[in-house]
Amino acid sequence: MSKLRSAPTLDDVAKMAGVSTATVSRCLNDPDRVVEATRQRVLSAVDRLGYTPNFAARVMAAKRSWTIGAIIPTMENAIFARGLQAFQEELHQHGYTLLVSSSAYDPDLEAEQIRTLVARGADGVLLIGHDRDPKIYKELARRNTPVMIAWSYLGDAQVASVGFDNHAAMAELANRVIGLGHQRIGVISGITAGNDRARLRVEGIRDAVRQNSLAPSDLTILETPYQIENGAKAFSKLMSQGVRPTAILCGNDVLAVGALYRAREMGLNVPKDVSVTGFDDIELARIATPALTTVHVPHRDMGRRAALALIDILENRTPSSGTRLATHIVERQSLGPPASA
Repeated sequence: MSKLRSAPTLDDVAKMAGVSTATVSRCLNDPDRVVEATRQRVLSAVDRLGYTPNFAARVMAAKRSWTIGAIIPTMENAIFARGLQAFQEELHQHGYTLLVSSSAYDPDLEAEQIRTLVARGADGVLLIGHDRDPKIYKELARRNTPVMIAWSYLGDAQVASVGFDNHAAMAELANRVIGLGHQRIGVISGITAGNDRARLRVEGIRDAVRQNSLAPSDLTILETPYQIENGAKAFSKLMSQGVRPTAILCGNDVLAVGALYRAREMGLNVPKDVSVTGFDDIELARIATPALTTVHVPHRDMGRRAALALIDILENRTPSSGTRLATHIVERQSLGPPASA
C-alpha cells in the first residue's frame, strides 16, 4: 500500500527555489520586496510543488484574517446583488476575502451571524441599514471590529455609512407623482419594523403628501415582505377599494413588478388606469412591461466606496465620516398623469 504524501511545506519550497524560508514568506506576503528573478523562482517552486500557504499560521502571526463579513437581508432577489458584487471586487483588489450571510430580515438571526463572523476572526463587517439593537454596535466596538453601514445614510448616526437618503429620494419621487396631478395615492411598502430604509421611504411619501396639502385619507399604505407575489397581492387589495388610487408607489422594484403583473391580470392599463413606480432601478425595472419608473440607486459605486472606507479604517485606522451618494428618478413608461387630469 502506497503511503499518502504529506503536504509540501515552506521548507520544501525554499529548498527547491534555493532561497531561505524568509525569502519565500516575503515573496508570498510582500512580493514587491523581492527581486523579479527570485520571485519567479519561488513562484515556480510553489506551482510545481502545489504548495498552499498555512493560512491559519498567517492569521495567528499577523492577528488578522484578511476576511470581511457582510450580512444582507435577503438573497432571494437582486436588490443587493450589484452593490455586493462591487464591494467584493474592491476587497479582492486589496487582498481581502468576502464572507456573506443572509438574515432574512430577522434581527435575532442577524445578531447571531454578526457574533459568528466576529468569533471566526472577520476583520470588519458590512451591514445593511442602521436599525438594530445598540448593544450590537457596542459589542463590535468592544471587540475593536470596524463596521460599515450601506444602503442608508444618516448624517447624525454614530456608525459610519456609505449610502443615500431614503427619505429624500422617495419624497422626490412622490412630489413628481403628485405634480402630475395624482391625489389618491397607494403605497406598497416593505415591512418597516426594524428596517430604516423602508420606514424612511414611507415617511418621505407622507411628508410629500402633507407638503402638497393632500388629504391624509387619500393615502393608503400597505406593508408586505419584498417578494413579487406579495406586490401582486397588495396591488389587488389597493385596487379593490371603493375609490381606487390613481398611482401606487412601491417600496422597491420587486414589489412594483408584482403590481405590474397583477395589473395586467386585472386588465388594467399602466399608466392610463393606474401609475406604478418602484425604487432601486435594478435590471428588472428596465425589462418590466411597461418599463418601470423608479429611483436609481448607485449600487456599484456604493459597494466600491463602502469597501474602500472599511479598508481605510482597517489599514490606516482612519475614522470614516460617512458618504452620502446621490439618487435620481428614472422616468420610464409606468408613470403618467391620472386619467381625469
